[in-house]
Amino acid sequence: MRRAVALAGATALAVMGTGAPDASPDASPDLSRYYTQKIKWGACEGDAAGLVSESDATAVPKDKNIQCGKITVPLDYAKPGRGKVDVAMIRIKSSGKSRGSLLLNFGGPGGAGVSGLLASQKEFEYLGKGYDVVSFDPRGVGESSPVSCGDAGADDPGAGEDTDDPRAVLDEMRKISEQCKKKSGDVLPYVGTVNVSRDMDVMRQALGDRKLNFLGFSYGTRLGAVYTAQFPKNVGRMVLDGVDTLREDVAEQALVSAEGRQTALDNFLNWCTDNAGCVFGTDSRAARGNMAELIKGLDRYPLQSSDGTDFTGQDVVDVLGQALYSRQSWPALSQALGALMADGDPRALLRMGGSLAQQASGGGVAGLAAGSRAAGLAAGDVPADNMAAALMAVNCADDPDRPDADSLEKEVTKLQKEFESTSAIFGKSMMMPVLFCFGRPAGTDYIRDDVRDVKSPDFLLVGTRGDPATPYRWTEETAERLGSAAVVLDNKGDGHTGYAGSKCVRDKVDGFLLYGEMPRTGSSCGVEEEG
Repeated sequence: MRRAVALAGATALAVMGTGAPDASPDASPDLSRYYTQKIKWGACEGDAAGLVSESDATAVPKDKNIQCGKITVPLDYAKPGRGKVDVAMIRIKSSGKSRGSLLLNFGGPGGAGVSGLLASQKEFEYLGKGYDVVSFDPRGVGESSPVSCGDAGADDPGAGEDTDDPRAVLDEMRKISEQCKKKSGDVLPYVGTVNVSRDMDVMRQALGDRKLNFLGFSYGTRLGAVYTAQFPKNVGRMVLDGVDTLREDVAEQALVSAEGRQTALDNFLNWCTDNAGCVFGTDSRAARGNMAELIKGLDRYPLQSSDGTDFTGQDVVDVLGQALYSRQSWPALSQALGALMADGDPRALLRMGGSLAQQASGGGVAGLAAGSRAAGLAAGDVPADNMAAALMAVNCADDPDRPDADSLEKEVTKLQKEFESTSAIFGKSMMMPVLFCFGRPAGTDYIRDDVRDVKSPDFLLVGTRGDPATPYRWTEETAERLGSAAVVLDNKGDGHTGYAGSKCVRDKVDGFLLYGEMPRTGSSCGVEEEG
């Protein structure tokens, strides 16, 4: 039962893309027409006009303070005459005295900011007392010339494939690449973090802001870090929550992410076995073994659902990958696993997976907590696979490594053992992203080589100890790499990012963004009790 929601687990580091754009913000071409534009704000139209978060029936989508607009940016900053892209934007006007705009990116890559902000507007009401809260659909995403791979991108590419025949897998990756080129149009060679960062500086000017105030989650931290390197003098108050890596190659990223997911699962099982009624009993070590046996058993002998499709161990892994993003999901996950193990009934897990994927497709803080990486749920004219296709395209555009087929084939067996050793549960699914870039032009080396020792004002990095997607070590490594301007807040809780799940983190982030109260170096937030 390989559903589109599988992407939440298996392609957390998926890579596919093209081109290595010019990273320099002071290239010689005349960009004045873009830096002198003004945004024409108006009522949101189309899908954005009526979008209401399903978890918040009280949201008012036609509030006059919620407005949509767009900016126009060049496809290629080095050669602006090649074409242009319209970037969709949304703002919620400040309810108090505004000190300017606060730009948000909810992660992905591939997460849409327009629907994301609409779906999570209440999360930012306090920040809205001092800012116009603004977000956008990055180029290639949502309403901004969305990329697509057509039917090839409808499900998680390669998920569950048998890597015993790596050549066949690589041939499949090549076919998917060609389909992506056909379906995505002119924008595909120009997606990627380097260009989106430059788009953000055009947004800053169009919004009338002297400095960019920015709150980035997950992948949005990579975007913010690149901006500090490209435009250090334009950095205002910036917070990066759920810090991404800037230096590791695709294989190492995937291994670290598998390790992070395994740590989060171990934390969940420790929590479960400490509570009465846990289906795994009271021994956390035995629980880890039982979970591995459950998944192996279902891969060997799948359950059959009411529509005749198989429910496999990898379907369990997919739901785990989503549910571990938020500690708030743990009680429901425990109950759903109980129904599966006690009664052989997967329906609760399936409902949970669908619900978390729906939250993720809406973006925003709630979407981050659910994974912010689901696919197949886009609305209107946006291709159903856009989030998956954009995630792959951006990650590949940001990565300069392109091993040839012979090298990859030799590495597959070795990598399989490494991934399985790192995590018996998540290793298999996290292995595939290592292959997704095959056949693509090499991406930029700017992020890996040049985003370091930035000369910007101080900004805040938030790392969460139990983060299943962006491990805390990445926060430490990125802070060291970026230099003394990066101040770290250590969140000792669980879940992906800290702002959504920790009142302490939220208070410190809001205090810095609104009042300039930067936490002291070495500050931390403890584990918070549920409820």
